[in-house]
Amino acid sequence: MNLDPLSVVVLMFPNVTQLDFTGPAQVFSRFPKARVHLAWHSLDPVPTDAGWCIVPTTTLENCPAADVLFVPGGAGTFDLFTDQTALDFLRRQAATARWITSVCTGSFALAAAGLLTGYRATSHWASLQMLEEFGAVPVSNRVVRDRNRITGAGVTSGIDFALVLAAEVYGDEIARNIQLAIEYDPEPPFDHGSPAKADPQIVQEIITATYNLRAAAVRNAADTLLAAER
Repeated sequence: MNLDPLSVVVLMFPNVTQLDFTGPAQVFSRFPKARVHLAWHSLDPVPTDAGWCIVPTTTLENCPAADVLFVPGGAGTFDLFTDQTALDFLRRQAATARWITSVCTGSFALAAAGLLTGYRATSHWASLQMLEEFGAVPVSNRVVRDRNRITGAGVTSGIDFALVLAAEVYGDEIARNIQLAIEYDPEPPFDHGSPAKADPQIVQEIITATYNLRAAAVRNAADTLLAAER
């Protein structure tokens, strides 16, 4: 068990899915001696997909080095493809981070920065297979670990991801105690929370619509990454 101070760096961005961040953040808040830094270009409030804002605590330029680098997801993830300052920030932080992590489509930001090439990773099921464009290996699990990369699937899986991270850093006992403290014992009213359990036609319609919406941006970002690596 490691009880050294832990620096968790979160990349914030407009149109972040708030639960991708706030679910793990509730777990992070119970990490012993952890310091959570919310980084963006400025300290101005960042609008979320829920219609309210999150206030960054530091800028990309002044952010401390991460032990844990974390990227939540959301529609704004795909706008990061053309934000070289943000992508460079991820690369710089990842160079010394002990864990490089994401939830939902946050994995696409890591991938666009070249941080998932050759790694197994997950994302929201509607976008998952497009990770292949970046040389990642898509895996349809709720949490996927490959070496020091830990990625969570869509939205609510962020809590599972954060508990997996807690166990990795502090051991199972502390992770279990955090789970108990936040009473994470889900009993959903419907057994309809994954594509394996939902109507296949609806699932395919959503995947197709998501592909049509995002495929061009993903392909362009993947081409840019490939050109930079040559």
